[in-house]
Amino acid sequence: MLKVSGLSTGYGKLQILRGIDLNVAEGGIVTLLGGNGTGKSTFLKALSGLLPVWEGSIEFDGQKIQNLPPHEIVRCGLTQVTQGKDAYPAMTVEENLKLGAYVRKDKIAIAEDLERVYSFFPRLLERRTQLAATLSGGEVQMLVIGRGLMARPKLLMLDEPSAALAPKIIMDIFATINRIRKSGVSILMVEQNVRMALLLAEYGYIIRDGVILIKGDAKDLINDPNVKKSFLGGTVANSTHEIKA
Repeated sequence: MLKVSGLSTGYGKLQILRGIDLNVAEGGIVTLLGGNGTGKSTFLKALSGLLPVWEGSIEFDGQKIQNLPPHEIVRCGLTQVTQGKDAYPAMTVEENLKLGAYVRKDKIAIAEDLERVYSFFPRLLERRTQLAATLSGGEVQMLVIGRGLMARPKLLMLDEPSAALAPKIIMDIFATINRIRKSGVSILMVEQNVRMALLLAEYGYIIRDGVILIKGDAKDLINDPNVKKSFLGGTVANSTHEIKA
C-alpha cells in the first residue's frame, strides 16, 4: 500500500532524514519508533506533503505522491493525525469532526462516517455538542483521531497517540486503534512508547538521528536483546499481552 524508498528531507539547509525505506501493507499496523528529535514527525510531514522530499520516492496505492499538495494527498486516502492534538477549542465536538471531511462532497456518506466515529468513541457522542475546550486530554486525542477518520482514509498516520495520557487512557486508545485497523483502515503509528507500540503493531522500524537502525516483525523486536537494552530498559514485561479491541 505504502512504499517509501530512499527518503531524505529536512528544514532549510538542515538535513533530518537520510535514505529512509519503509513499507506498510494493506490492512496492517506498522510503527516507527524513536525518542524526541529522531525524525519521526519529520517523516510524517514529508508523507503528508508538509515538507518537500529532497531525494527518494513515496508510492501510495501505486501512485507516486511525493511533493503533491497536502489536500491532494488526503484525497488519495492518506491522512495524518498530528502530535499536537490540534482541536479547535471554540467549536463543538461535532463541528471539529465534520472539519475532517473538508475534501469530501458526499453528504450521506459523511453522515454515515460520523456515526461510525461515534461507534469507535462513544464518549464523543455524549459530548457532541460540547466545546472542544471543555474536553480532557484523552477526549481530545479521541477527537483528533475521529476527525482523521472523517476523511475516510485508506491509511491513517498517527503521531504519538499516547503522548501525555494516563496509562488507562492509553490502553483504551490503543484498543480503539486496533478496532479501527480491523474495520479496514491501515495504520502507520509514530510512537515513543516502544513497548505498547510493539504489542499492537505487526512490524516495526526504530529510527535514530534520521536513519533506520533496526526493523523487523514486532514480535521479534520486542524480544530482541538490543531493543530491550536500548529502548525497553533491559526488560519486556508482559510481552505476551495482547491489546484487544
